Amino acid sequence: MLKKKKRTVVVVLASAIFVVSVAFVIPTAYSRAVNIYDKIQVLNQIISIVNENYVEPVDWDMALDGAFNGLLDKLDPHSAYIPRERLESITEQFHGQFEGIGIEFDVLNGYLTVIAPVAGSPSDKAGLQAGDQIVKINGNDAFEITREEVFDKLRGPKGSAVTVTISRTGLDETFDVEIIRDKIPIHSVIATFMLDEETGYIRLSRFAANTSDEVHEAIRALISQGMRQLIFDLRTNSGGYLEQAVSVADYFITDSDTLVYTAGRKRETTEVYLANPDIGYGDFSLIVLINRWSASASEIVAGAVQDLDRGLIVGETSFGKGLVQRQWRLKDGSALRVTIARYYTPTGRLIQKPYDDGKHEYYRELGREGREESLDSLRTNKPSYRTKAGRTVYGGGGITPDVYVPLANLTQTTSRIIGHPERFTFNWGTDYAAQSKDAWSSLEEFIGSFEITDELMADFKSFVSSEGVEFDEVELDKDIEHLETVMKAEIAGALWGKQAYYHIRVSGDVQVKEATSHFDEAKAFLARQ
Repeated sequence: MLKKKKRTVVVVLASAIFVVSVAFVIPTAYSRAVNIYDKIQVLNQIISIVNENYVEPVDWDMALDGAFNGLLDKLDPHSAYIPRERLESITEQFHGQFEGIGIEFDVLNGYLTVIAPVAGSPSDKAGLQAGDQIVKINGNDAFEITREEVFDKLRGPKGSAVTVTISRTGLDETFDVEIIRDKIPIHSVIATFMLDEETGYIRLSRFAANTSDEVHEAIRALISQGMRQLIFDLRTNSGGYLEQAVSVADYFITDSDTLVYTAGRKRETTEVYLANPDIGYGDFSLIVLINRWSASASEIVAGAVQDLDRGLIVGETSFGKGLVQRQWRLKDGSALRVTIARYYTPTGRLIQKPYDDGKHEYYRELGREGREESLDSLRTNKPSYRTKAGRTVYGGGGITPDVYVPLANLTQTTSRIIGHPERFTFNWGTDYAAQSKDAWSSLEEFIGSFEITDELMADFKSFVSSEGVEFDEVELDKDIEHLETVMKAEIAGALWGKQAYYHIRVSGDVQVKEATSHFDEAKAFLARQ
């Protein structure tokens, strides 16, 4: 019998990062034919023999980490060993804050370059701008600095000071800025705005410790601006905390329905999570965007919305991760992440896709040409379920969208130029913004009046060529509208910040454009509530 809990906070995660618990588990079970303690003795023998007889001194950190990973690889693709040196950065991503100066950065052509200051951070308050190069840190040359060195030199305790020397486009001389470090929040909601007078847009990048509060704040802000329909973008969201996914799904459900349930071998891992009808919003229609990289906690939300007929799911079939992990802190500061349960959508669908062919094939499937058609052809062999309103949905691997919309099919040339590690579109856009920053009084004016002209496109191509990159101009011109959108977004981001960047990127997004044409279907779901 499943144990029911309403809005229960459980110390588990449904994605790549998991809650740390302080415990060390001693094996107590036997496998079908092998006594686990006999195998442990064999392992001790192997370690002893190698330690005493191997031709060179053994790096036991590396060797045993390999043994731990090998053991867990035999279980499932998501159970894992996390070395102590990786644990801090992984935990930080999902606990929502760190202490430092607050910049998104990259190392371009050897220079530490500000991609964007975090809104409200010390860097933002000190006036750092997208495109600024930090050429010195506390008087020491920062040319060809590594990413690890950036973290070491710019992060530090709240209240401490660091002086950075800035080289800025349009200025002949560098200048120093003293920045006082502070707590820097890591936000899950990376974009919130109105697409038009009635359509709101929220993009969620992860399910971290503060995600539920961020989403709630975003929903309320959009409602105050007149939102009557919402695009909730979960594309490329790899998941996070299970209880945060439950809380986010709860905002869209207005009845006491099951949102998700988990089932595992131990009684305490079997839980049912119910919606609280007092907190759900039922006064706007909903479209949830997913793609092949939407996983785990993202699939919990999409699955609940689909099974309970609350909204329309648009995009591609999601990743297919329906396993729940718990994390234990180990004695040496490392951590062990073990799958403890499977999760199921309200109709009973297990979203986990098969992984019998091994981890390599499990992930390689994402890049397969014709992936959607292949998955769709397998529907006849998949278990079918009925939603709350009686629609047929399928289990057996990921959330299948109600409306399939493929990603933009860019040429290899365009993908290479836009995704180049030297960030050509960013560099060109920030340079242009620095030269033209007084041309527009507001983002709204910029959106309405600015276009990438033939002359500007020619200038961009010349810039790419000057960086020593050869490209197929015919292929690039096939994606001219997409490239123009990216270039315009980079200029806006340099002038008005990340929200402006995403506002313009989304306006030219193929999947978003198609999604907005299906709100009549989404409104039909709302009428059933």
